[in-house]
Amino acid sequence: MLLAIDIGNTNITFGVFKGAVLKKTFDMPTKQYSRNKLLKKIASLGPVDTLISSVVPGITRAIAKDMAKITGKRTYIIGKEIKVPIKNLYRRPEQVGQDRLVNAYAAARLYGAPLIVVDFGTAITFDVISKNGAYEGGLILPGLGLSIEALKRGTALLPEIKLNRPKGLIGKDTANSILSGIVYGFSAMTEQLNNKLKRIIGSRARVIATGGNAALIRRYCNNIDRLDNTLTLKGINLIYESFK
Repeated sequence: MLLAIDIGNTNITFGVFKGAVLKKTFDMPTKQYSRNKLLKKIASLGPVDTLISSVVPGITRAIAKDMAKITGKRTYIIGKEIKVPIKNLYRRPEQVGQDRLVNAYAAARLYGAPLIVVDFGTAITFDVISKNGAYEGGLILPGLGLSIEALKRGTALLPEIKLNRPKGLIGKDTANSILSGIVYGFSAMTEQLNNKLKRIIGSRARVIATGGNAALIRRYCNNIDRLDNTLTLKGINLIYESFK
């Protein structure tokens, strides 16, 4: 059994694997992590190995320490004890977030290359995998939630809104104008960036979307081929299986 842990800036996602089968998942807000909450979630699992992919170093250290105490086993961290087995062509390879490499590796293994992986999380990342399976690099943009927060913080009159489907392209009130701008705007951007990237890596490249807001954007974007909200967890498990 493997407990795969994906630590993001907003949420921590846990996945329990038995071999290649994802048996269960659960989340908790990153800022609300506690050892007691984790114990309640995994009390019934029995012996597990633990592998972490993280972009939040402080929480990583806390969870690794807690899991070692809970399981009596060493907790492994991707990027430290274990490297993602993908050729990394970034100019400074150490700058790439481990979640981006995990997603790239998982997508290439599961769906074949060339590929574009778009992760709609706290930040939006576009990651490009060449036809040879190498990680080429990509783009980083503020996510939908961050953009909504920035509008609220940076203006005097715009309200705080909850991210949802807009009622139409042309907003008839301020809240729906913001929703329309965010959802249709990011969808159009995604579609055009995918088209531009395909001109570089090949028109047959598939587009895989993941992350908390992927399903929302896919409704309005015509060139996302596959939605896989557990892509990072699957990648962690594939890496675990390759190093066992």
